[in-house]
Amino acid sequence: MQRFSKPIEHQLTVPNKLAEMRIVSKLFCLAAMLLTMAASYAQNSGTINVVTTAVPFLRIAPDSRSGGMGDLGVATAPDANSTFWNGAKTVFNEERGGISLTYTPWLRDLGLNDVFLAALAGYYKINEQSAISGSMRFFDLGEIQFTDFNGNPLSTGRPTEIGLDVGYSLKMNDRWSAGAALRYINSNLARGYSSSSGVTYKAASTVAGDVTLFYNGVDEVGKGLRFGFALTNLGGKVSYTSNAQEQDYIPANMGIGVSYTAAFDDMNKLMFGLDINKLLVPTPPIFTGDSATDAQNLFEYRNKGVVQSWFSSFGDSDNELQEFMFSLGTEYSYQDKFFVRAGYFYENPNKGNRKYATAGIGLRFNTLGLDLSYLIPSGNGTNRNPLSNTVRFSLLFNFGGESSF
Repeated sequence: MQRFSKPIEHQLTVPNKLAEMRIVSKLFCLAAMLLTMAASYAQNSGTINVVTTAVPFLRIAPDSRSGGMGDLGVATAPDANSTFWNGAKTVFNEERGGISLTYTPWLRDLGLNDVFLAALAGYYKINEQSAISGSMRFFDLGEIQFTDFNGNPLSTGRPTEIGLDVGYSLKMNDRWSAGAALRYINSNLARGYSSSSGVTYKAASTVAGDVTLFYNGVDEVGKGLRFGFALTNLGGKVSYTSNAQEQDYIPANMGIGVSYTAAFDDMNKLMFGLDINKLLVPTPPIFTGDSATDAQNLFEYRNKGVVQSWFSSFGDSDNELQEFMFSLGTEYSYQDKFFVRAGYFYENPNKGNRKYATAGIGLRFNTLGLDLSYLIPSGNGTNRNPLSNTVRFSLLFNFGGESSF
């Protein structure tokens, strides 16, 4: 795929611009309608019942570009970080290969300086039809003072979590691609912990996979529609003890994304996108107060098979629509070198109540790139977002020039 080189015949006429603005307006209206329906549905049902998982660090947006667009990434233009969102995008990268490094401070707004998420991602196009990719996420929770139930200090430790994956993507034709990835997950939350209760704690680990699809409908100018579908973190449960009854679900997820890019002329583009995500994890039972009933419900919840849990997650709650999360994002680009981004993330109040706006900028210079994102302070107390008032950044390096085989 060749870059646009500004031929006059590709410049858009006024009617074309108006048509594209109508398409963008329709997408904005659709997104607004979905959010309004979700908010209205939340007001009609006040039962708070949050879907929880182990290793939640896998749900943190690992790159600054997506972080600046409200955690939007399933159907955006491909880059080195595509493996985090939709690995099928990777083969549509213009360059032969690329690497990205991201640093995300965690709870910096509370004065903590030793908690962070570091992410490394890269890809290489084997040929015009296929590409390989890999990534690493490392979450350092800093030094922690462990205590007993009475608050007495026991020991200090430094819990860490890591995710490693490799992926492969393949073009099925000029527009469609598919991808698959295999991921190793290790969560060592009890590092340095000395138990006085006789319970032996261990690092939890499992293997998971991704299955993804991508439609790239943009033309030579970069104008057009993109669509993505991603099933991610499909894997086994994890346990921090040897007790087989104390296993936790990992954040298996279904993501559907759509984006549209309007090219107003050969230098100015505007992308608008919408992602809808849902955890493929069972909804915890609501306690009834009857000990026998609650014990049975909890037993059934914890002992569902992994595959069964993915399918049952679509019908095990009276408020199933509340479990969908929405990411809205936009990106303005000038000459594909300067980018301004904004976004909004919405989660139902009864399912976690995460709501936040984001902003970001990006620069590209030859083979180098820099992305910065900022999460506008939101929430208070327990609802305070850990990334509030935090700037995170990504460094990108592309190599091999435009892929030509």
